[in-house]
Amino acid sequence: MSATPVPAAELPDGYEISVDPARIDPARVHHWLSTDAYWAEGRPRETQDAAIAGSLNFGAYDTASGEQVAYARVVTDSATFAWLCDVYVDRSVRGKGLGKALVVAVREHLRPLGVRRVLLATSDAHGVYERAGFQPLPEPAQWMVHYYDPAVRS
Repeated sequence: MSATPVPAAELPDGYEISVDPARIDPARVHHWLSTDAYWAEGRPRETQDAAIAGSLNFGAYDTASGEQVAYARVVTDSATFAWLCDVYVDRSVRGKGLGKALVVAVREHLRPLGVRRVLLATSDAHGVYERAGFQPLPEPAQWMVHYYDPAVRS
């Protein structure tokens, strides 16, 4: 399965979204996240490669060049739960709606699996996720977290 359904109105012209793992550019994804994403700055390449290997990965690509221009990763059991993370759009193509299109693609890909909820965490992109149908947790006090390293909270 290489393509994922995205309503035509959601995807900017000249771009496509795929879940084909062979199309992911791990070096590019690592560079983006480890140098330009507050939640993953300094993440080692080996850690990023392991995260990619253990996840459902979405890439957005320029249809003319085939170049990867955005990325999203989902940790899921493909039945009941999903965690959307590492959403990144290359700075050169921001503002075109690719972030929202990528998140909608994730949502629509997971819908037929019966996943009951998709969670994510963000410090600065609430508007993007709200436009794609996400909302704040209705009862955040029900959720808990364990940190192996209290200094690392992302």
